[in-house]
Amino acid sequence: MGSQSTAKTIFLLASMVGWLIVGAALMYLFPLVADWLVSSDLTHVWMETLGRSGYNPSLAWVGGGTALALTVLGNVIWYQQFDGRI
Repeated sequence: MGSQSTAKTIFLLASMVGWLIVGAALMYLFPLVADWLVSSDLTHVWMETLGRSGYNPSLAWVGGGTALALTVLGNVIWYQQFDGRI
């Protein structure tokens, strides 16, 4: 097996965590998006029920959006500045 630098290993792990957070935010937003796209009585009841239990899609918008921005920015910086040099 090949070897890679510690810096690249840390970058890859941090990037993986960022993409996992983005994916989790997208899954959390699924009921809201389904209600927007389908807009049926069933999805309205679903959103009403989720709302009573504390469903807050703004958490996913802010958290997922921030994670997406930081992950993409980190990837751009890594591949422009460090890829192949360490």
